[in-house]
Amino acid sequence: MSDNQKKAELLTAPPRSRLFGHQRSPSMEFKELTKKDAQLSLAIELDKLLKTMPEGHKQVVEKDFDGFKKLFGKFINETGPSVHWDRIEKLPQDAILPYASLPCPADKESIRCMLDQLVVIKLNGGLGTSMGCSGPKSVIPVRNDLTFLDLTVQQIEYLNKKYNANVPLVLMNSFNTDDDTMKIIRKYSGFNVSIKTFNQSRYPRINKESLMPIAKSCSTEDDKEAWYPPGHGDFYQAFSNSGLLEEFVDQGKKYCFISNIDNLGATVDLNILNMCLNLNREFVMEVTDKTRADVKGGTLIQYEGKLRLLEAAQVPKEHTEDFKSVKKFNVFNTNNLWISLPAIQRVVGENTLDMEIIVNPKQLNEGLNVYQLETAVGAAMKCFDDASGINVPRSRFLPVKKTSDLLLVMSSLYSLDNGSLIMSPKRMFPSTPLIKLGDNHFKKVSAFLSRFGSIPDLLELDHLTVSGDVTFGRGVSLRGTVIIIANHGDRIDIPAGAILENKIVSGNLRILDH
Repeated sequence: MSDNQKKAELLTAPPRSRLFGHQRSPSMEFKELTKKDAQLSLAIELDKLLKTMPEGHKQVVEKDFDGFKKLFGKFINETGPSVHWDRIEKLPQDAILPYASLPCPADKESIRCMLDQLVVIKLNGGLGTSMGCSGPKSVIPVRNDLTFLDLTVQQIEYLNKKYNANVPLVLMNSFNTDDDTMKIIRKYSGFNVSIKTFNQSRYPRINKESLMPIAKSCSTEDDKEAWYPPGHGDFYQAFSNSGLLEEFVDQGKKYCFISNIDNLGATVDLNILNMCLNLNREFVMEVTDKTRADVKGGTLIQYEGKLRLLEAAQVPKEHTEDFKSVKKFNVFNTNNLWISLPAIQRVVGENTLDMEIIVNPKQLNEGLNVYQLETAVGAAMKCFDDASGINVPRSRFLPVKKTSDLLLVMSSLYSLDNGSLIMSPKRMFPSTPLIKLGDNHFKKVSAFLSRFGSIPDLLELDHLTVSGDVTFGRGVSLRGTVIIIANHGDRIDIPAGAILENKIVSGNLRILDH
């Protein structure tokens, strides 16, 4: 019997007994067939790609493709929303612990013993392209010519020296960042830090219409745009595949602390580590109070008896405003996570990892529309037992995504202490200023740096908006709310030593030396 005859027979067959509690209709039969067809077609296409790979390298690619097939199967078979709004339960009283309630570990020996059970993992898969830099984002200088990576190594070396501990640093690279990172970390060979790396998976982008891979061969070099690293939810499987998870568990390590490499507030916190070990928590997510600037961040909810992450993408359109409400959902996820290593081993081994798929549409250079299927590391929270949130100070969330963030961390608002950024005690209030710099003139790091004679004093700043062709002389001080707008064709030069307090500057201002 030909494939077409089989399909015809299936389509004309009487409805089968109930599937997922629904009576089967011919149209549902057709949909099921097309889903199966898509998965079969994908498997055939991936096999073709695998044949373009040299024998010695096939194993890694096969593991990646197995992971992608699972993700694709979930994407194809997903029906309905992942969260039904009316089933969200009230958060239990002890679901989110206040940071201030955590006891501080006192003696040096118990701290050393705690640290020896810890592994620090930094998510290092991203490039610096959004800030106009080539190579890994982690090598952008952020303070005193020190990069994100330099600061991280300094922090961990300081802990290891101070407590005579052995906390390893693990970098999760992507195929975009691995080569450069491996060259860069050689310079840390003399430091008191053991640095390990592993690569997250490399998945094929799929055509938006056909849902098939756009790659013609397995070589990234042939077409870099055909591949992508599938978000940080890939951490669990990739970490396990690398052999590092087993290695650390065998060494007696109990917890990993995971964070984004560009979050300069994500330092090892002894109080949180102490809490994880004492309460045997399997998964702890650091959250912090939401402000109106954080409405897009994921939040914690109780759902079907489990604590879980709710992302903006999962929210039905009619509830978007509820989700953004600072009153209803008053905290957001910092993506600083403390997770039990044996528990990761269990959920990976039992194949019980279940993370919502993020469908990320992209348009490539030639105008081709593709999908990237991704997952988020925090979304696995519901797969672990004994999970909790901890409401941490805002200082533990200091991400550098744009040059406006860079302006903050380069300023006198912060000082450096063994790789950690500490807010100046001269700042009267703990919140950081809100800064918006126009993309046209400030987006790229090189352009941004060329516009400042020196980084202005921001100690008393609440809000800064800069738009258009604006430059700052040396020793400028900005206080309160400052808005500087140079209209198209105009230029504003803020003179050296100027103090702007609650000022709006617009039009054309050039002060020339004579």
